[in-house]
Amino acid sequence: MATDFFLERSDDGERVVSITEFTRRVKAVLETGVPPCWVRGEVSNFRRQSSGHCYFSLKDENSQLPCVLFRGNAARVELDLRDGMQVIAFGEVSVYEPRGAYQMIVRQVLEDGLGKLQREFERLKQKLAAEGLFDPARKRPIPKMPAVVGFITSPTGAAAQDFIRILKRRGWWGRVVLLPVRVQGREAAPEMISMLESARDIGGFDALVIGRGGGSLEDLWAFNDEALVRAVAACPLPLISAVGHEIDFTLCDFAADLRAETPSAAAEVISSGFIECRDRLVAASEAIGELVDRRIREETRELEIFRRRLAALSPKHRVEHGFLRLDDLANRVAAAIRSRLHEKGRRLAVLESRLAQATPANRLQMARQKSDALRSRYRWLVRAGVRSHREHLQSLAKRLQSLGPESVLKRGFALVHDSRGRPVTRREGIAPGTKLINRFADGELPVRVEGADKGS
Repeated sequence: MATDFFLERSDDGERVVSITEFTRRVKAVLETGVPPCWVRGEVSNFRRQSSGHCYFSLKDENSQLPCVLFRGNAARVELDLRDGMQVIAFGEVSVYEPRGAYQMIVRQVLEDGLGKLQREFERLKQKLAAEGLFDPARKRPIPKMPAVVGFITSPTGAAAQDFIRILKRRGWWGRVVLLPVRVQGREAAPEMISMLESARDIGGFDALVIGRGGGSLEDLWAFNDEALVRAVAACPLPLISAVGHEIDFTLCDFAADLRAETPSAAAEVISSGFIECRDRLVAASEAIGELVDRRIREETRELEIFRRRLAALSPKHRVEHGFLRLDDLANRVAAAIRSRLHEKGRRLAVLESRLAQATPANRLQMARQKSDALRSRYRWLVRAGVRSHREHLQSLAKRLQSLGPESVLKRGFALVHDSRGRPVTRREGIAPGTKLINRFADGELPVRVEGADKGS
């Protein structure tokens, strides 16, 4: 009995088909039920085989369609297909049986609205450039250290967060005012124009930033709106355009006073002057600190020298020096007395020796009496001499004390010194406003010389 490889019967009598048969049925249904048509989508996963065939997918927000462009058809396509390109493709649906996957056999590919947008971008760019809106001579410099910056962007986008994060990380001390607008869609350009006018009317801004994160040409098209570009060029405030990524360019970038590759780069531009000034301030502060420390050390050394000089010239030091001289004189007088007594004693010893050599008793007695008398006289003379010298020394001490500065101050006089401790003895040469110090018996009193009548 022959067996049909493709056709079998189930237990309930229904026909069972193989996978190959099922796939062929699906292919027949699709190829006959779906006629050739045009589809619109974004090119994704594009790859060109060495055979010349091209494989890619067309996708939109919700679905994707596998496509194949065979070598013969690819040769007739003028577009340089690549990922991300918006195209319109014509072809028919087919099923690749080994994988059971359906795909579109593409016969023709045309550029979608993106090409029109690109051509419109170039046309408008040339038009505005011819009017001078992009002329570098009309651009204003961005302030080095703006204190208040307005950022015109979407409040929910990542651009605002990145902008603020960079400013915080760099330690910027200014204020950012977020001016919320839509940055995509038909209402985006009018809202941004209105916000530019509001920022001008509000005032208080040192600079403005307008921008958003990256996207396709369609996503960024609001920043190519002619009215918005003209408003950016006419903005009286310094304005930075920070739209998209580094490779993205919009007409607002050309019309603004400065183009930043990204919102983060705009934050770096805003804070760069502050960073530079802060670094210079830190360096200057360190240099000033070193200069002040060195000057303090020098002035301290000079002050110590003046203090020592003042101590050497002070009345207290002079009195102490007088006491030293008095003690020295007393020691010298005592030494002279001792020398004189020693000399007298020596002569007395000689006389006693001569007396001892005399044999007569009367001469001996007389000599003894004379010797006693001389001894008494010598003793009296010594005492008288000592008393006289002591009285003389006491007289000298009283005179020294009466002539000392402290005694003069106690009698009602005052000593006048200038600010450097030098005594002032004459009125002549003292200018009005000069600071002087009057020293009295109970302390010092600073005074300032007032203007005096030259004739008085």
